[in-house]
Amino acid sequence: MKNNLFCYLIIITTMISSASCANNETPGADSATSTNTSDTTASNTPVKQEDWGEFDGKKVSLFTLTNKNGTEVKITNYGATVTSWVTADKSGNKSNVVLGFDSLSGYLQKPSVPYFGAVVGRYGNRIGKAQFSIDGNTYKLAANNGANNLHGGNKGFDKVVWDATPSADNTQSVTFNYLSKDGEEGFPGNLKTTVKYTLTDDNELLIQYDAETDKATPVNLTNHSYFNLTGDVSNTILDHTVWIDADRFTPVDAGLIPTGELKSVKGTPFDFTTPHKIGERIKSVPGGAPGGYDHNWVLNNQANSLKLVAWATDSLSGRKLEVFTTEPGLQFYTGNFLNGSIKNRDGKSIPKNAAFCMETQHYPDSPNKPEFPSTILKPGDKYHTETKYKISVAQ
Repeated sequence: MKNNLFCYLIIITTMISSASCANNETPGADSATSTNTSDTTASNTPVKQEDWGEFDGKKVSLFTLTNKNGTEVKITNYGATVTSWVTADKSGNKSNVVLGFDSLSGYLQKPSVPYFGAVVGRYGNRIGKAQFSIDGNTYKLAANNGANNLHGGNKGFDKVVWDATPSADNTQSVTFNYLSKDGEEGFPGNLKTTVKYTLTDDNELLIQYDAETDKATPVNLTNHSYFNLTGDVSNTILDHTVWIDADRFTPVDAGLIPTGELKSVKGTPFDFTTPHKIGERIKSVPGGAPGGYDHNWVLNNQANSLKLVAWATDSLSGRKLEVFTTEPGLQFYTGNFLNGSIKNRDGKSIPKNAAFCMETQHYPDSPNKPEFPSTILKPGDKYHTETKYKISVAQ
């Protein structure tokens, strides 16, 4: 009898203990579920769209992408332009790390703003003597950069209003479409272009470029965002540290047109295969750039796969920018033509070397350099490239 009673008490005690443990576990599980739901909701809020004015009789909108970390990227359909990228530094303080403006009027000011955050095309970078030939036909372009053509001409893709479609499934993405008509800025063929931006919860901005044409035409699309990882243009980028996975670069003449040579970076100021501060050797840069880098690096990644090709870090903010691309080249530019005449969104003048660009691309003047990877898109072919910029806090 005693033994039976003892066993009965043990069973009752075990049941109470189990119930107590279950009650203790349930709030924890509910809390975790609540946290996950909250995170999902934060990252899956609809893309915000607001009216931003009008240009060329077309409505201009501003789109805001926000991830679960509170990182915010704003993009307008005027030029498919990234206007801001607000993200936290090592202390948790948020600031804007790209040059840009808070209104359309900032991008329409004269003289023209130097491509802040825009998609440039139909041919990003320079085409020598503003002309090229395809199948025996010579095409004349606008000489808008000395004797050369730069970033598509007088009214390139950065100065037109794109059709825009925010994602319908709450993904933080927006897709831009533009039809560049045959003969626009001197280029042949009706070129249908699509650019899709996606902000991930890993603080990555993925840019996917697609195009098709009905006539053979050169295509070289890129984004021209200017970065200052300190978040303040009062600080130059000369103390930023840079690494570029490229053993060669394309030397240029006085007009910044490649000579055609693929030269080793070894023993030159262009060697970033080991990290260097931007300002460490900038005064030794030859080749036409006014006091800085404005050159194309021949990336070691030539496999058309999305790989890490470059990064930059800033010790003040602790931020790190990583660049991934399928492209064979990278134009590293250190804001040499900035001169303080333009003011950033905060009203501060933007001086020389206040920002840098890492423009993923094919090589400059490729239409006139048959030895370079071809940029000619033919009817029936599909142009597709991808670039991803990731900002994190350096460990």
